[in-house]
Amino acid sequence: MPAPRLRTTPLPGIGVQYDLVTREQRHLSVVAHRDGTRTVGLYQADDPDSCALSLRLTGAEAGSLIDALMPSHHSASLLYTTDLGLVAERIEVAATSRWNGRLLGDTRMRTETGTSIVAVLRRAEAIPSPTPDFRLAGGDTLIVIGTREGVDAAAAILGRE
Repeated sequence: MPAPRLRTTPLPGIGVQYDLVTREQRHLSVVAHRDGTRTVGLYQADDPDSCALSLRLTGAEAGSLIDALMPSHHSASLLYTTDLGLVAERIEVAATSRWNGRLLGDTRMRTETGTSIVAVLRRAEAIPSPTPDFRLAGGDTLIVIGTREGVDAAAAILGRE
């Protein structure tokens, strides 16, 4: 069986559209909007121009869907696991987070969870080994390493309103 082909179409001012025709000849389309949202469309089998279902997802919802579709060791947010029981995961600071504009040390992340924040991704920049006086911003993605339980606790702290 040939590998599925994913057609990519730039949509100026909007984002990128990805089209896939499944083994069952169903047309699936995903529009990756510039704002991080996604629109998933499933087209009718008998009319490839007629959309049977359209679903709008936030960036976080799209990430969760990716996690559900991929094995956990290939998760978009899960970076690495070892036999030692450690995981490295991406955790985003929401624009509405109480931590937006506050110092990393204020989270008491290491003390409360035993995890380490090894880098912060901000726009197109990576900030390695942020210190406690590093100021967080909405949209930052923290690279957190620790036990599964610790990383989950870190995500809960960052998600607190």
